[in-house]
This record gives sequence, structure tokens and C-alpha cells, in this order.
Amino acid sequence: MPELAPDTFYHRTQADPKARSALSGRVEADTVIIGGGLAGLTTALELVRAGQAVVVLEARTLGYGASGRNGGIVSPAFACGDSAIARRVGETAARALHRLTIEGVERLRATITDLGITAAEPGPGVLHLRRFDACADLIAHAEAFARDFDYPLDYLPRDALRELLASERYCHGLHDRRAFHIHPLNTLRGIAAGIERLGGRVFEATPATAVDLAGANKIVTTPQGRVDARRAVFATGGYTGALVPRLRRAVLPIATYMLVSEPAPELLAGVIKTRAAVLDDRRAADYYRLVEGGRRLLWGGRITTRAASSAALAQELQREMRGVFPQLAGLKTELAWSGQMAYARHLMPQIGRMQPNVWYCTAFGGHGLNTTAIGGKVLAEAILGESDRIAMFAPFGLDWAGGPLGLAAAQLTYWALQAQDWWREHAART
Repeated sequence: MPELAPDTFYHRTQADPKARSALSGRVEADTVIIGGGLAGLTTALELVRAGQAVVVLEARTLGYGASGRNGGIVSPAFACGDSAIARRVGETAARALHRLTIEGVERLRATITDLGITAAEPGPGVLHLRRFDACADLIAHAEAFARDFDYPLDYLPRDALRELLASERYCHGLHDRRAFHIHPLNTLRGIAAGIERLGGRVFEATPATAVDLAGANKIVTTPQGRVDARRAVFATGGYTGALVPRLRRAVLPIATYMLVSEPAPELLAGVIKTRAAVLDDRRAADYYRLVEGGRRLLWGGRITTRAASSAALAQELQREMRGVFPQLAGLKTELAWSGQMAYARHLMPQIGRMQPNVWYCTAFGGHGLNTTAIGGKVLAEAILGESDRIAMFAPFGLDWAGGPLGLAAAQLTYWALQAQDWWREHAART
């Protein structure tokens, strides 16, 4: 998979580029967390808030993976669709799981406020848009959300969308005013700083090279040190290696791609007249939002399961952007980059216990910002004995993801979804 360019947009604009040292020597902790993305850091934050001694080990830099390179959209949902969740666990449990995703949105908002992460730059609202002419199900969806979750979604007809976006592509939409969007890397860095202020220790450039999980003490060895802890949490996401084979077999690393435009505030202001983030409801969706106070456009989408050139994928994203907004035909791309997400075969987060005092918190691809926020909370509650809400994720365990065949199947599925999206929109226009 493509490696991280040294100056992605988020890395260039991060507020605190503090380099944390590598672990050297032997340390002890109540819990050692392997993985410095949002899943690992949110778990660590909840544990240190409860007075636990926590050590976080990050192999590269905090947010190296998708946690620091995503679109920054925080809205309730899982990557797995509501109907698929209900088929597996039933309607009542599916509604309870969805309430967790709403809680995750509010929890991340509260964390940003409580820790004073002003560099997160939270922006209001998310538009969920449709590119073909059918709206009855959207209106019914909004009514169900208001009824079942006391969660308002405003229906927007074509004329209302034209006032926000100068595009002919969108026919209907829902405005989620309680959702928001952030600078994800600054948010992650702010959470790490909050962990450290509370006494937690966070190490970068510290890969776990070996683990001994059999004894009462869990031992994690690194190139220059070792951690002895009563508990171990694995939160390695799309960069899960061979250290724990069962974990590696359970996730598919999927790359997603993003670009950011050159500065063009006047051009963009005439085309995108909202500060809400935008995503369409295609199953192979694109998403975008204005950043830097409206100076640039950040656009994301596309996935691959094999190494691909960020520059080549950027050309595809540019074509999509220009298809939506022909007015932006001359807008140049300044940076393009990718990040690996972790997906489970069932498309749900994997949060649970592998054996006594050995836990996992991974597979947040597709809707990672709200689900890591609540995933870290329910995992910490289980570790501390405060609740059994983690049992809600038991039906979505460490299923084998299929290895190379699983990756091939995922890519074929994505291409099929792209074709279905195209046909549905084409049929609606003819």
C-alpha cells in the first residue's frame, strides 16, 4: 500500500508537531495499548481519566494511518448498513447499536471541548445527498430517526440544494445539523496531549516486536525496551501486522484517497456556499468540505485493495470533482495522499476480549471518528468493570476476512457498486 507522504495536508497544518520519543528501557503499567490511532488513544484517554497507568506504543507517528488522514466527518452510523446489522442481531439490538454511534458523535464533541482542542477546528453540519430523483425513502428515514432516536434530519429538495451547491448532480438530501467535521490529526494530537497531562505515557517510533500474553503480566517487547502490564489492548487498524495472527487474519487493509486543492477562496465561494461537509449516498461515495476557512477544497473517495499511485487516484478524484462542479475545471490539486483503513468482513468494528486481560479495538473503516470515540469508551468500561456494553459487539467478532481472496472479493464488490451507482443515476436521467 502507498506510504505516507511526508507533507500531507493534515501533517502540514497540524498545530503541534511535537515529536514523542521512542520507548527506552523497561516500564510498567496497568494497561499497554498497541496502536496510536484514534481507537488506541480514545481507549487510553478513558482509562487515564479513571486513574489507570497507561502506556501507548505507536510504531511510527501518532495518526500515521487513516486516523490522521481521513476526511474528518463525524456523523452517526456504522460502515455496515442498518438492515444488515438488523439481520444479524435483530431490530432492537440494531437500534441500540445505532444509539451508540450517536453517543460517539457527542462524546468526541465533548472531548474536543473538555480538552480544549481548538486546533480541531470543528465545523457544523453534514449534508447527505442523492444523485437520482427519488425521495420518499429519504423522508421516511428522517421521520424514523426523529421517532426512534429523537435525532432530527432536515429534508432538502433540489431547490434548497441549489442554494448551497452550484451543481446539477444532486436531486435530494438530508441535512444533519448535529454532525460536524474536524481536522482529524490535530484532534488526535490534542487527545494524546490530554492523556499525557493526566499521567499517561505515549511513545512514537516504538513498534511492538514481540508479545508474551500467556502470564499474569502481559509483556510487550520493542526495539529498545519492554512494557510489563496487567492488560494489553491491540488497536492497530489498517496496519495490523503478524504479531497476533488472529487479529491480522480478521481485518482487510483498504486504502482510501484524498486530495486538497490549491487556494482559491473566491472560486470556491461561488460554488460551495455551505460550511457543512458533503457526502453522497452512493455505495461508492465521494465526500468533500471546505478547509482553511474556505480557501481550499478537500475531496476524498475511491478505495483500492492493492498498491496504487496517489497521483493516479487523484486524477480520478479530480474527474469526479469536475463532474459535480464543472466550474472547478481549472482548479489545481496541490496534494494527494492515501491511508489504510481496517475493515472486517462483516463491516462492523471489532471490539472485545481475545483472552483474559487481552483486548482488541479495531476495524473502524468507513465511519471511524464516531465509532472509535464510543468504541474506546465501551472497551474502557469493560476493562474497569463499569458496564457490559461491549457485549453489543460480540456478534461481530474476529471472523476470518479471507486473506488475499478477501481483498480480491472486496475490490470486485467495490467495482460492482460503482457500476450499480452509475446505472442507477444514468437510468434516472434517461
